[in-house]
Amino acid sequence: MIRIGLSAALEHATPLEWAQRNASAGCRCVNFPINYRQGEDLVQSYVKAAGDHDLLIAEVGVWRNPVSPFEDVRTDAIEYAVGQLRLADSIGANCAVNVAGSMGERWDGAYKDNFTKQTWKKTVKSIQTIIDEAAPKHTYYTIEPMPWMYPISPDEYLHLIEDVGRDRFAVHMDIFNWITTPYRYFFNEEFMEEVFEKLGRYIKSCHIKDVLLEQDFTMMYREVECGGGIINLEKYAELAARYNPDMPMIIEHLHSEKEYLESIEYVKRRLKL
Repeated sequence: MIRIGLSAALEHATPLEWAQRNASAGCRCVNFPINYRQGEDLVQSYVKAAGDHDLLIAEVGVWRNPVSPFEDVRTDAIEYAVGQLRLADSIGANCAVNVAGSMGERWDGAYKDNFTKQTWKKTVKSIQTIIDEAAPKHTYYTIEPMPWMYPISPDEYLHLIEDVGRDRFAVHMDIFNWITTPYRYFFNEEFMEEVFEKLGRYIKSCHIKDVLLEQDFTMMYREVECGGGIINLEKYAELAARYNPDMPMIIEHLHSEKEYLESIEYVKRRLKL
């Protein structure tokens, strides 16, 4: 049932040590820790180490802004995304993952202009361009949902898939970033059912963490470590496994290696892995 991994690469000196440390921590999947600009020999050393330790390569990160209002930033982001998607395809990763992008200086920032019709069109065009230039045959380009940029609901993600119109466009699921209303928070099980019913067949990788509603005005939903909030993580894992028994679930956004190692032990106990 599912494969747990860490977004942190864990401190290491060689690809072999990287794989050994992840496997020893209980990981069964990994984020690829290097990019396409670091050379084919190094890439293949990491691929071999992962394969030798039964570590599924879940994601190749992009994390750039392909709709930036600044031409140099936008051009570099698209070039990098194409390179990372080609890398993901060549090494058999489940997906390359990015966010849709923002209309301000911060690449993943919250701005009013993130939600204009023009930004929707730019988002669609950027995804089409990246997929068409990279021409992947085995992997997928995916967008992680964010609280303040497209897409902000499962229906909107379906609309994005339809408008992009590319077989190699799919879904990276971070349901926690969509917990932005009281309904989604208190009825998170029902919301998860909706999300997986509509998007489950497209999901290639997931993040796993937790959300806590602060008892303060007006409202603040805070991302916390697994178990620090109220999200039904068992339900989340169960739904993911329905669509892919080997679904990667990546623990992210902790502050130290110690916290990551403690978190994966907690998740394994809680999910009985």
